[in-house]
Amino acid sequence: DHSSSLIASSREPDVNGLESPTLLHLFSHIEFIKQQMARDNIQFVRFESIDLHGVSRSKNVPSRFFHEKAIHGVAMPRSYLELTLNPRDNELDYINATNFNCDIILNPDLSTFRILPWTEQTARVICDSFTVLGNPLMTSPRHIAKKQLSQLQDNGFSLQSAFTYEFCIYGITEIVNSKTISFPAATILNNHDQTFIQELIEGMYYAGANIESFSSSSGPGQMEITFHPAFGIDAADSAFTFRTGIKEVAKKYNYVASFFSESGFYNSGPLSHSLWDLNGQKNVFSAGYGVEDLSDIGKNWLSGLLEHAAAISCLMAPTTSCRKPYSKYSKESKETVNAKWAYNDNSCAFNVKCHSGKGTRIENKLSSATANPYLVLAATIAAGLDGVKRGLRYDDLLQEENHTADLKHSSVPLKLEDALIALEKDSCIKEALGETFIRYFVAMKHYELETEEMDSERNKCLGYFI
Repeated sequence: DHSSSLIASSREPDVNGLESPTLLHLFSHIEFIKQQMARDNIQFVRFESIDLHGVSRSKNVPSRFFHEKAIHGVAMPRSYLELTLNPRDNELDYINATNFNCDIILNPDLSTFRILPWTEQTARVICDSFTVLGNPLMTSPRHIAKKQLSQLQDNGFSLQSAFTYEFCIYGITEIVNSKTISFPAATILNNHDQTFIQELIEGMYYAGANIESFSSSSGPGQMEITFHPAFGIDAADSAFTFRTGIKEVAKKYNYVASFFSESGFYNSGPLSHSLWDLNGQKNVFSAGYGVEDLSDIGKNWLSGLLEHAAAISCLMAPTTSCRKPYSKYSKESKETVNAKWAYNDNSCAFNVKCHSGKGTRIENKLSSATANPYLVLAATIAAGLDGVKRGLRYDDLLQEENHTADLKHSSVPLKLEDALIALEKDSCIKEALGETFIRYFVAMKHYELETEEMDSERNKCLGYFI
């Protein structure tokens, strides 16, 4: 039973005594998991967290130590979660300022405990990151996302969302003339290994990622999956689980799965989302059944996304290569493109879908598949909620743009450098995500831009994101 009603354990259990309901719940939950591990002969538990690039970083613990680690957490160097794609530690002047070389504690969210079907005798649990003093790590993507979800709750809302991912399935990479070459393992005609796909989808369901559909996409070897919508942090947890799991399942079949966007070839990762009441009973985006329109709150939310599009774009498309598609169909200036919206138009940055019977939702298509799902979720909430709080309307934004020389509200910089500047100038997003995180993220991206080289960067990114 992996009921969502099971709450995560806190970093530090209540020490007032065993009468504490929180402490009793923690111990009973641990005992339940230990019985499950004994029943399924689980020998190792993977304590897993996500780094700033959206890649899994974990420690495997023998099952006999699970009880102890579930209570006290697992120590890990902070640098594992905050490393650059090609770190040269001695040349990073911001390392000491952020305690880059200290230890942090991975504390498990026990409600995410799952047995991994594709790995023998192994389970995993998603962890939150804390300092050794018990404070949340301010650069932790999952903490940032949970904080924004908490802000939503304080304003009387909940969020239902689901990611859609494009990715590429290749044969094992080969080195040809010092270059990494990957050959497609599937065609655009859906001619792929059914055994691989069936194990992937079935295994993901038991691991906590509920895949709603799987299909070929536009390019050779390119596939697309869509998750079933979920409330709260579960949407990002599912995406994180899939990003790691598909790579591991693919390697069992001598394939390589990659989310990396190469030059001229783009993997998207849009977030489809809708705002609901606290009880998850009413979609507050909906203007009525079968009506192609947004409610007033929905229009405010959309206006917030347009208002902050420039700033959040560097979290949605955090590498140079994954920003190139922004300009693919643009006839505008070379510096920015306009983030447009429309009803049922997949070419827009924000696609409003009012499909009959499924409810109204907004698809944030700024996001690439290389983006960290927790940061995509957090940035989307921060921008949308600001629009609701301020009662923004996109008609008013257009009028304001005619009287200012600054960057347009709905403009998206084509260069990552300009997007980082927009993020630093956006006080609302900076406050929502935390100045500590923004400062570190911007410094990390500037460092990566300074060390960027074409062929070596491609090999470096492929090796990291595979």
